Amino acid sequence: MKTRNLSILLASLFVIAGAVFAAGARAAGEVPAPPAIGSTIDDFTLPDVDNKDRTLKSLAGKNGTVLIFIAVQCPVSNAYNERMAKLAEDYQAKGIAVIGINSNAAEDASAVKAHAAEHKLAFPILKDPGNKIADRLGASVTPEAYFIDPNNKLLYHGRIDNARNPAQLETSDLRNALDAALAGKTIEKTEAKAFGCTIKRA
Repeated sequence: MKTRNLSILLASLFVIAGAVFAAGARAAGEVPAPPAIGSTIDDFTLPDVDNKDRTLKSLAGKNGTVLIFIAVQCPVSNAYNERMAKLAEDYQAKGIAVIGINSNAAEDASAVKAHAAEHKLAFPILKDPGNKIADRLGASVTPEAYFIDPNNKLLYHGRIDNARNPAQLETSDLRNALDAALAGKTIEKTEAKAFGCTIKRA
């Protein structure tokens, strides 16, 4: 009887230990959930590629701001370089600012600066040490976009459009959201799952 009880006890301990290990493993690699549409995104401060601290408030557009998590080495993010540059150019005149955020631990500021120059990304790009802002916003891939209104209310989160290859483009989800907001209309699609390379967290 004692042997049987001991076996049951040991088996129970293995089950508990396994569950704790699994939970720990999930927590270690888990990306926090993004804020819900309609949530307010708090102001934050990050260094730019010249190591100058910049706040979200100081870079925001009068009619809203687009935050895009981007990367130097990700082929999906790089496939969007031209589209991101054009997006920033088109909407700057309409009062919407575009801000890039690089949260990849292995891509330092000098690499980000060189990459931006090479691909003519004229919008501000900030480094996110320790992926604090990526964690706050629940960003998981590059590119991944967040559109907030002048009061920092989240209006859209997700992909830029439906296709890495511009020839297969069918719906420009982010532009549709921006255009609707500028026209004072309801944004029909407030979320569209982003796709790309996983953000390489610290």
